[in-house]
Amino acid sequence: MGINSERDIEANMQIGPTDQGMVRLFIEADGVEIPMDFDPEEAEEIADELRAAAQAARMVTG
Repeated sequence: MGINSERDIEANMQIGPTDQGMVRLFIEADGVEIPMDFDPEEAEEIADELRAAAQAARMVTG
């Protein structure tokens, strides 16, 4: 499965700070829970990558 492979899976995602000073992405789908913790710098890098991907996606559809 690659980034362009579509799947019909419903998932919930939560994003927030932890009490340990980390940023957590919490994904739940089909009874599976995936907590992913990042230090604030890593979280900012991920946010930058999300922004860049959104901009690139706009260029494809726009």
